[in-house]
This record gives sequence, C-alpha cells and structure tokens, in this order.
Amino acid sequence: IWDLWKDGRAMEIVDECLLEESSCCEHEVQRCIQIGLLCVQDYPTDRPSMAAVVSMMGNDSALPSPKHPAFIFKRGKNYESSDPSTSDGVYSVNDVSMTIIEAR
Repeated sequence: IWDLWKDGRAMEIVDECLLEESSCCEHEVQRCIQIGLLCVQDYPTDRPSMAAVVSMMGNDSALPSPKHPAFIFKRGKNYESSDPSTSDGVYSVNDVSMTIIEAR
C-alpha cells in the first residue's frame, strides 16, 4: 500500500465492486488509507493518538502526509511463485531485521 500511495495509486487496493455498490466516495476512501498509513509510521512519536484518529475520521480537515511505515512487505522477482520457501518470496524490510517466510 505504501508504494501505491507514493505513486498516487492507492485506490488500486479497493475492490471496484465496493466503490460501485456503495455511496462511499473516493475522497473518503483515500482519507481512510492516509489515516491508516499515519498509524503505521516508523517512529511511534509520528503516529497519531487514537483520539486524533477519531478526530481525523470525523472531520474533513487537512491531514499530514504519512512518513515511511515501520514495516513494508516487498515481493522479490519470483512474485508469482506460490512457494513461500523461496528466498525471493515475501519479506519484511526495516532497519532492524529481515524476515523470510519459509515452509514447514
């Protein structure tokens, strides 16, 4: 989601039928995605309190731009591979560790 947000394509995560069938507008969905990204920023001091989140969701004031999230999941070159034991599968990237999902 972070990469899509940075590229201005965050709406790609939303199922099209949800947007077609509901009265929800794209602006509200974008706002919810942005608030979610604010809640997972790398540094806890950058994250909003729950009271601030409730306030953000209840009004239409300007929101700050989210900073890099604490964890992002990337896919390696074997993106289509259904085998999680490959070293090119899904992994987490942060400044502390790197996790590779392996089959049992």
